[in-house]
This record gives sequence, C-alpha cells and structure tokens, in this order.
Amino acid sequence: MTPRSPLSILIPTRNEGANIEDCLKSCSFADEITVVDSSSTDGTQEIARRMGANVIDFKWNGQFPKKKNWALENVPWRHEWLFILDADERITPELAVELNAIVSGGKTDFEGYYVNRRFYFLDGWIRHCGYYPSWNLRFFRHALGRYEEFEGVSSTDSGDNEVHEHVILRGPTSRLRHDMEHFAFPTIDIWVEKHNRYSNWEARLLVSQQGKRSAVGAAIKPSLARKRWLKHQAEKLPFRPTLRFLYHYIFRGGFLDGYRGFVLCRLMGFYEFLNVSKAREIRRKIEA
Repeated sequence: MTPRSPLSILIPTRNEGANIEDCLKSCSFADEITVVDSSSTDGTQEIARRMGANVIDFKWNGQFPKKKNWALENVPWRHEWLFILDADERITPELAVELNAIVSGGKTDFEGYYVNRRFYFLDGWIRHCGYYPSWNLRFFRHALGRYEEFEGVSSTDSGDNEVHEHVILRGPTSRLRHDMEHFAFPTIDIWVEKHNRYSNWEARLLVSQQGKRSAVGAAIKPSLARKRWLKHQAEKLPFRPTLRFLYHYIFRGGFLDGYRGFVLCRLMGFYEFLNVSKAREIRRKIEA
C-alpha cells in the first residue's frame, strides 16, 4: 500500500452532499482530511465519515473567528503543511504529485504556495472574463497563516465561512505549477444564490471600510491591495453595473468564451448592481 502524503487538508462545508464525495476522492492521497461542517442536513457529514474523513460539527457564535480561522486555531493538525479545499473544488492528479513532492522533499525556501484555479461555468472552463488566471493562497504551514479580519465589519451577512477574505502568511511564498479545478457555478441558479450572499459581504465592506485597509492590510499582496483600492475608487463612477459588464466582457476578453462568457459577464454586471444597491440600502438605514 502506497503511504499517504504527510499533509493535512481542511474542507469547510455546509450542505455539500452533491460535491463532497468527488472532493474527498480528489484528495485521498493526503494523510489527514478534516471536514469542518456547519450542521448540514443533506447527508454531507455521513458521506464524509463513510469516506474516512475526520468530521467536526461547527457551531458559529455569529462573531469572529469564522469557520476557517477557527479550524486553523483549534483543530490539532497532525502535519505542519495544510491545504484548504472547498467542497466544489478538486485537486488534480498532477497537483497531488506536486504537493506530495513539497511536503516529502525536506527543506523548502517558502512557507506557503499560491495555486491557480480553473473555474467551470455551465459545464465549461472559463478561460477569460478575468477568471483565469486566479491565484489563491491555499497551501501553507498552518501555524503561520490566518484569514484577515476587516476593521468595522462586525457582521458580513455572508454566513459562517470566510468568503473573499485572504490568508495573511508570515513568510515568503511561491506559486504551484499545476492548477486545481473549481466547479463553483454549474448552473445559473447556483451562481445567483451564492452571489446574493457574496453581495451582502461586498455591500457591508463598501459601507464600513470607506477606503480603509483591513486590520492586517499591510501584509496582503500589493496587487490585491491595489485591486481593493481601485474598487473603492470605482464606487464613485456612474453606471457601475454596465461598466463592470464591459470590463469583464471586452477588456478581460469574456467574448472569447462564447455564450458562457456572455452570460457570466452579464451576471457580473448584475452582481455589481446588487453590491451598489445593498450598500445604499445600508447607508439609508444608518442615516435614518
């Protein structure tokens, strides 16, 4: 029997019964797999246990930390290297080999690695629209990394799991050569449901931050800090939903993805409309 990689994997879930089995199969090479679940009612926990994962039923108190940071702090991880994987994501065989080589190869000059993600929408890989490349820090020494918390945002209205927050890592990073797959939006209905929640986060951040950085903002990548600054500056522009559609469809090449690209870019314009409208609604309540 081939020994498993000395690697821990964290999978945060809530009602992921349709995804969790394929997700767990993709990371079966790892020695430790822990599913931190928010009291799912669709059999997610039962499937995960049947497949040999360690399952923790997470009860959120409505405050920080949320699920991923809680797991980083409280789970007694067996290994120092951790990969954070969502239930709708898959580790490809090539990426598994690369991860195993890093954790089994002894000394490395880096404390964490960014992984590129291939997004699938309407049964196809979105190669443009600003969705690829999509680098995210997911693989790192767990003792050195935590998700950021934003100043003045006590409630994001986006649930108990970190949504767009990024990992702040103490130490140098690099990039992995191989991609992972992200089946986040198999249908338009799922896209709308998720982005309705995401827009709660975006709206509260727009209102609460007003150009501020996160509490650990100095530690995030300069490119990410610049992107957030530009987003705040863009808040002053008129016709933002239309501009966002044009940005993704024309400037980021969404037209090259055909019908999928057109639909996704139109949805991104709608997402911007939700962000702006919800932010205005919050401000009106504050000023009332």
